[in-house]
Amino acid sequence: MGVTLRSRAPRFRLVHVIPLTILALLLLYLSARSLREWPLPSPGEFSGCESGVQSCTPKGLLPFQKLRLQQESGLRESLEREEPPCLGPQGMLGRMMRPFRASLNPEGDVELSQYLAGWRQLVRFLTPLGSIFTFATSEASAKIKALETRVRGLHAAHYTSLAAMMEWERRTGLLDEAPGTGLPDSGSRTMLLLHRALRWSQLCLHRVATGTLGGAEAGVQCSDAYGTALAPHHPWLIRQAARLAFLAFPGRDRLLELACPGTREMEARAALALAAGTLEDVYNRTQGLLAENRLLHRA
Repeated sequence: MGVTLRSRAPRFRLVHVIPLTILALLLLYLSARSLREWPLPSPGEFSGCESGVQSCTPKGLLPFQKLRLQQESGLRESLEREEPPCLGPQGMLGRMMRPFRASLNPEGDVELSQYLAGWRQLVRFLTPLGSIFTFATSEASAKIKALETRVRGLHAAHYTSLAAMMEWERRTGLLDEAPGTGLPDSGSRTMLLLHRALRWSQLCLHRVATGTLGGAEAGVQCSDAYGTALAPHHPWLIRQAARLAFLAFPGRDRLLELACPGTREMEARAALALAAGTLEDVYNRTQGLLAENRLLHRA
């Protein structure tokens, strides 16, 4: 009898663990749809900025912000001797940063074709990082395709930049269509979802790059980023599913190796911090334009 009980115990646990795992993954998949149902953060939610400004950098620096600038300065100094291959034309981070940088035109607008090209490279980078990014990047890929259809479509002349798109869609009444009506989302609403996902990605990469040596692991850093950027807009079940998924997040060493293969840790950190800074520049520019047009809460 004792032997029978011992042999049945592992099967009992397995029967319970498998459904819970499947449930967590299912919730992660469904959460991609929930992104459009929750309001976007206000312009100053993350950095203390006022609504309608072009940049999200506050005038006065708080102590933790000063520390962050010191960290970034130290990391960038390690790149002055020699640029690692990952920042070059064929490197993962280089391929991502170049189109994102090119999207910031001198007139203060965001070029959509370059923005979407940067997002495609960002998706390629994030996809291998596990299920917590899989559900986000799969939804992002759908949004990228939807915007690319407009950028290359019949009215392509009105979808060259973020400002041009918003003006056109406002003038033609596309922005007046309520979400959930069964009609295709406007380009501006689609942009809002990508905008929020970009913030999460940027915070995650920045915190991994600048985290204290020997401190919190990448999963903790990116979980904290999720708590800042997305969790306030998700229901309880989705937050719990995300928390479980972060337990399987790759370690900092693995993430740095993916970002900058064959590079020493400090150089890889510096390169990742530089990439995160580029994403933040794009986020800030987009945030300001969306705020000026009062579109941050349309999705």
